[in-house]
Amino acid sequence: MGFGINQTIFIPLLFVPVFMKNFFSFFTKNQSLIYKVFLYVISTVLIIYLLPKGGQFKYNIQKGKPWQYENLYAPFSFTIKKDKLALEKEKEEIRNNSVPYFDYDEEIATNVKLLFSELIESTFVNNFSLISKTSTKRIGINILNDIYKNGVIDEIHSYSEEKIIFLKRGNEVEEIWYKQLVSINNLDIIINTALNKSPIKNKKVYLNDMLSRIIKPNVSLNLKLTEAGIESELKTINPNRGVIEKGGRIIAKGEVVEGNKFQVLNSLKAEYQSQVWSKSNYYWLTFGYSMLVSLVFLMLFLFLKKYRSEIYENNTKVTFIFFNIILMVFITTMVVKFDAEYVYITPLCILPLVLKTFFDARLGLFVHVLTLLLLGFIVPNSFEFLFLQIIAGIVTILTISELYKRANLFISVGQITLVYILGYFAFFIVHEGNIELIEWKYFGYFILCGLVTLFAFPLVYIYEKIFGLVSDVSLLELSNTNSKLLKELENKAPGTFHHSLNVANLSEASANEIGANAMLVRVGALYHDIGKMINPTYFTENQITPINSHDELDPKESVRIIIDHVIKGIEIARKNKLPDRIIDFIRTHHGTNLVFFFYKKEEELNAKANKEDFRYPGPIPFSKETAILMMADSVEAASKSLKEPTSTKIDAFVESIVNKQMEQGQFLNADITFKEIQTIKKVLKKKLNNIYHLRVEYPE
Repeated sequence: MGFGINQTIFIPLLFVPVFMKNFFSFFTKNQSLIYKVFLYVISTVLIIYLLPKGGQFKYNIQKGKPWQYENLYAPFSFTIKKDKLALEKEKEEIRNNSVPYFDYDEEIATNVKLLFSELIESTFVNNFSLISKTSTKRIGINILNDIYKNGVIDEIHSYSEEKIIFLKRGNEVEEIWYKQLVSINNLDIIINTALNKSPIKNKKVYLNDMLSRIIKPNVSLNLKLTEAGIESELKTINPNRGVIEKGGRIIAKGEVVEGNKFQVLNSLKAEYQSQVWSKSNYYWLTFGYSMLVSLVFLMLFLFLKKYRSEIYENNTKVTFIFFNIILMVFITTMVVKFDAEYVYITPLCILPLVLKTFFDARLGLFVHVLTLLLLGFIVPNSFEFLFLQIIAGIVTILTISELYKRANLFISVGQITLVYILGYFAFFIVHEGNIELIEWKYFGYFILCGLVTLFAFPLVYIYEKIFGLVSDVSLLELSNTNSKLLKELENKAPGTFHHSLNVANLSEASANEIGANAMLVRVGALYHDIGKMINPTYFTENQITPINSHDELDPKESVRIIIDHVIKGIEIARKNKLPDRIIDFIRTHHGTNLVFFFYKKEEELNAKANKEDFRYPGPIPFSKETAILMMADSVEAASKSLKEPTSTKIDAFVESIVNKQMEQGQFLNADITFKEIQTIKKVLKKKLNNIYHLRVEYPE
């Protein structure tokens, strides 16, 4: 019985390490695929979280166009929203008709009267006048009482005289006419009129002068209370102007979408989009959004796998693309939530611009369109938005080239901005039929969007540091032969440096002929042999004496030094933080070729030799650019051995070297066609013929 129990426990335990071993084996073999699935799921979840939490209106509303769908009936009761223009007009009327508040300062009025009394007591001179001091004082006080009855104001306002205002005295508020306030500018007229009615003769000038000097304004506009009153009235505005009952017909097929019909349709659309997800439809809506977003990302993966396999296999590059899509959706969502009016400030053209800089135009445009499909769920007037952004994206792809030339970016951004302006102008004419009510502020938004798009330049630099990518701007910097690393190569291995320059020229010319990245292959050629700096004299181009360093070495030792220049080159490149795309040229420029000279030497010495001991470790070239470098490097290096080169010899020589590389399968992974290889051969032949052409022998 005990044995049975132990056996029952022991058998499952045997499967645990086996299961774990299989699990880890599966994980190790498929970690790249697992990461892509993880990225796919995370990206889908993030996008769904950013999407609006409401239903999507399934009809496309185009103002001024016939309704192309079947008769539309109200699926539920909803209110008709007032259009923006009507609401603004109503708000303007409230502002114009609002009653302003003015503060009355009682203390100023009291102080002025006290000051007047004190001045009368100290300055009044009788001069045998019939008017006594007491009478003069009484007349002056009466005038001041009349003036300060409603107060004196020195501010200038645009209110009409018949405007009703609120005058606040302490805690009490009374309603008066604006004309009942005494303006400081009319003070002389009021004082003179009052004095002319009084029995004053010789004291009239005396009183006029005194009153004019001591009267001070004591009424001022209370902006806080006035604005509060306006805001209170604005809140009472009803945004609705009617109700459509469930089942009521909204629009018939073929009816033109304009006026009231257009507003009712927009009200229905807003009601759809404003409905909060309820428990009953939450899961269905989530499922629907998941399907749509998943399809977008699935199309991206399929495109990368079929047409950009080298990018698909690189998880860093795939992550970079997904990061940019999510970033653009996030920025647009935040702008729409803040104020949908500013949606055209979002610099969406940065996306195709950046992707074209690091990858290619086709991928940039494809990703831009997929991103816009996602944004169609978020932005208002999605048809107009998508149309403008797709056109702007196409213009970006067609105009942006050679980003390292700063003027090109400014010119392209100017063209993009112009396309936005023309597109918006055309849409407005189509919708409204005239330009009387055009909102010029949108042109400012487009200009601002263009200015923000210029941020792509520093953004490219940031992405290079974060994701380890390389752009034409960086390639231009690396191609400078005065850089520290190339100067070191020139000083330590001048022959290799000269060889690299020749290879760079041959490679660049070949790349231009077949449409490859000429700047990339040139930079790769400049750095491909930097490993020779470690032991420069072991390479023939650096030997300045007849003595060969390999004469005293065993062939295997010699071949180890020769092959090691690739490994040493990679180490030097990483130490100097060269981009991975440049290091790829160092790794692949010899592929898995045989070091034939030392192989034959070993065979002569020992009657046999193992080819694998004399072969470069690879990998073989995996792009057009790395394949071009292999051909140019081999041809340039071997051309030094030609004696009395003629055009026939050079042509046969190039054919022999390149055909041998093809026979050895060096270009199987390079995605390069036979026609392109033939074109490269022609370029190499032409360039070498130019280098080795016969010269006229000048007399001494």
